[in-house]
Amino acid sequence: MNLETGITEKQQRIARYAKALGHPVRMYVIELLSKQACCYSSDLTDVLPIAKSTLSQHLKELKDAGLIQGEIESPKIKYCINKKNWIEAKQLFEQLFKV
Repeated sequence: MNLETGITEKQQRIARYAKALGHPVRMYVIELLSKQACCYSSDLTDVLPIAKSTLSQHLKELKDAGLIQGEIESPKIKYCINKKNWIEAKQLFEQLFKV
């Protein structure tokens, strides 16, 4: 717990996950990845009507939050759900909504 603010580490983690999930494009990516093992960023570019640079920023946000992981398979990047963090996020949200 941060003694100055009273904010716990758990609250910080769930806020980070929530922020990462707080955009429809990111929700689309998460839903897509949850239905299949992995996908390449180029596949996402084909189905989403957004610029590659914009998609890159969304993927970076999800990756920085730890919800997805990327593996370089030159010249592409393969993205998958980070199962450990996804399970943690699910548990944190379930606990939050039980209140």
